[in-house]
Amino acid sequence: MKGLKIALSGINDTDNPGPGVGVARSLKESNLDVTTIGLSYDIQDPGNYMGFVIDKSFVLPYPNKGWQAIFLHLLKIKQKMGLDMVLPNLDAELPLYIKHQSDLEKEGIKSFLPTQEQFDLRAKEHLAPLSEALGIFYPKTFKTTNVEELKEALKELDFPAVVKGNYYKAYIVSNLSDAIRRFSEIANEWGYPILVQEMVKGDELNVVGVGDGKGGSLGMVAAKKMTTTAMGKFWNGISIEHKALMEVAEKFLKKTSWRGAFELECMVDGNTIYMIEINPRFPAWVYFATGLGVNLPQRLVDFSMGKEVDTQSNYQAGKMMIRYTYETIADIQELSHLATQGESYE
Repeated sequence: MKGLKIALSGINDTDNPGPGVGVARSLKESNLDVTTIGLSYDIQDPGNYMGFVIDKSFVLPYPNKGWQAIFLHLLKIKQKMGLDMVLPNLDAELPLYIKHQSDLEKEGIKSFLPTQEQFDLRAKEHLAPLSEALGIFYPKTFKTTNVEELKEALKELDFPAVVKGNYYKAYIVSNLSDAIRRFSEIANEWGYPILVQEMVKGDELNVVGVGDGKGGSLGMVAAKKMTTTAMGKFWNGISIEHKALMEVAEKFLKKTSWRGAFELECMVDGNTIYMIEINPRFPAWVYFATGLGVNLPQRLVDFSMGKEVDTQSNYQAGKMMIRYTYETIADIQELSHLATQGESYE
């Protein structure tokens, strides 16, 4: 196989979709000669069976097994078929890749990720001072590690409120019993801390982009959420023009010198902008930007390879993204091969 070999994770294209399939699709529709390699943590990830987007899949050990286990698997992939670049797309694995970027570079495997300082700066518990520096607001938020702290936090907030994990999942709760149930559910799956946040009103507006690491942008696209999943994931949306929101994104890049992909999640009520979350990677809706003519995954890859990149963010507002379910038929032997061999068929 010729051309670039790019591995990417987050190929869990379900009702809680990961970004990987959208990233792979963007790369396949670029002018790059690329072989896409899926990095999967579950043999039932749909991306493992989407050969029209992902050419080959490998099963990795979970991030809680540590860097060395993942790194050895990446080296095996490089030895078997070559590996030019890795694009990690899941929050839980990013700290490992960020900390050990030099290990990848020594093996000739590129990445384009934020620094540890940048990653820490956008952590949910640190967003209040960053939001203030950007001239916007952050909802009242409490960090909790047990039910008693949860109860105390909710005394300071009106219902409905939001109970959310530090990495994944967020639920709107309308009473104490509902809050305790969601608190326990998130803690059992993702651990502590659990954040309890004021519910703010407004439109859910997001910005996806790539920072060049020097305060500049390689392109950005803004969209409004129209419908979401039960967990608040972007399902259908519309491209928008919003000068104030894009100015916030530009300030964010200048303030942090952000390096790599990012997503700003905001609630906008008239002239008031609330920062809800900053994701340090591409969101699952990244292909929307590609469909609008701003192929951010390609720009990230090209820039990391030292190529000249078109950094314009010109796109048409009023275009809709419609996400839908789709059935792919596969042989049970494909799943068996992934389970026993740790990789998909050639």
